[in-house]
Amino acid sequence: MQSVLKSDRCGDILKFSVPEIFFGRNSLKYAGMCARRMGAEKIFLVSDSGLEKTGWLEQLLDILAQEQLNWVYYSDVHSNPRDWQIQQGARLYKDQNCDVVMALGGGSPMDAAKGIALVASNGGRVNDYEGANRIRDPLPPMIFIPSTASSGSDISQFAIITDMERKVKMSIISRTLVPNVSIIDPELLTTKSRELIIAAALDALAHAIEAHVSRIASPMTEVHSLKAIELIFHHLPAALENRSIDNLEKLSMAGTFAAMAFSNASLGLDHALAHSLGGVLDTVHGIIHPILLPQVMRFNLKSSTDEIAQIGRVILGKSLSSPQETALAGIEKLEAYFESLEVSTKLRDIVPDRSKLQSICEMAALDTCLLSNPRSASVQEMLEICERVW
Repeated sequence: MQSVLKSDRCGDILKFSVPEIFFGRNSLKYAGMCARRMGAEKIFLVSDSGLEKTGWLEQLLDILAQEQLNWVYYSDVHSNPRDWQIQQGARLYKDQNCDVVMALGGGSPMDAAKGIALVASNGGRVNDYEGANRIRDPLPPMIFIPSTASSGSDISQFAIITDMERKVKMSIISRTLVPNVSIIDPELLTTKSRELIIAAALDALAHAIEAHVSRIASPMTEVHSLKAIELIFHHLPAALENRSIDNLEKLSMAGTFAAMAFSNASLGLDHALAHSLGGVLDTVHGIIHPILLPQVMRFNLKSSTDEIAQIGRVILGKSLSSPQETALAGIEKLEAYFESLEVSTKLRDIVPDRSKLQSICEMAALDTCLLSNPRSASVQEMLEICERVW
C-alpha cells in the first residue's frame, strides 16, 4: 500500500481507474456481446447457489448461448471466499483452456473470480499476492455482473480472500484487478432479501465514508463518495418499504459511486477491523459497519473534522454553527439511522467471546486499509473502539 500512497497522487497529478461500465435496467443482455468482443471462446463463469435459485444464472447462460459461446461453470465459492477455492478454480481454468473470466454475484463470487484470474495468469498461491502492487503479469479479460449494490468488486482494484490457515481476510490491491467490463443491472436486486439489501447498502455506505476521509482522497473521489452517501441515506429506507425498481436503481448507482471512490482513495480503520472480524468469525461483512463506523468516525474526527462535517452536511441536509458541531450531529443522526433499520449496533451480538478482541485488533493493525486512515491507530486504540461498542 505504501507504493499506492506514493504513486496515486503526485503534486497535481491524479490517477483514477474504472472499468468500462454498462449501467441500467436489462443491461445484463450485453454480457455475451462483451465476451465476444474480447475474443472469448470458452468463458470461466463464477457464481454461487444463491444466484442459481433466483434464475439469473439461467438467464445469463441463455444470453451466452445466443452468442454461441462455450463456458465452464464454477460455483464452489463460500461467503468470504477461501484461498483453497481460488487454487481449485485456477487449476480448472487452466485445465479447461478458458480465456475470459466472468462473475455473476455479490462480492464473494467476484473476489473469487479475481483470485482465480490472478493465480491462473501469474502462478503460485493467491496468498503470495497479499498487499499492494505485487502482481507482475496481465490477467485474462474479466467481465463482472454484480447482483448486489455493495462490494464494488466489479469496479475496484481490491480482492478480499480469506487465508484459512491464519484466519485472516487478505487484501490484494492492484490496478490489474480492475475488471475490463462491469455490467450493473439493478433488476438483479429485485430478488434480494431485506437483510441482504441492508447489508449491501451499509457496506457501500462505509466504502463512501471511509473513502471520503482517506489520506489519499482527491476531488475526483470526493464527488463520488458524497453522492453515494446521499443516495443511500435517502433511498435505502424507501427501497425496503416498497422495493420499487426506481429506488433499487438508486442503490445500484450509489454502490457504483462508492466503489469508484474507495477503489481510488482506499479505505480505513473501519474496514481494517471488519476484515479482521470477518476472518476470525466468518461473518457477513455488511453487518459489521453499523457497529463500528460511528465510533471510528469519532476517533477520526481529530484529523478530519472538515471532511466528516461535509458528510454531516449531506446526512443532516444543512450545516450547523461549526464544522465540529455539524460533524458530531451527522454521526449521531447516522447512529439513529442504523437503529431505524433495526440492525445490530453492539459488537457483542457478533463476537461470542470478548477475549478475542485483543487478537482481532492485533490482526487489524496489519491490514493495508489502515495506511490510508486519516489518523494512525494503535492496537490499544482499536481495542478501546471495540470496547465502546461492546
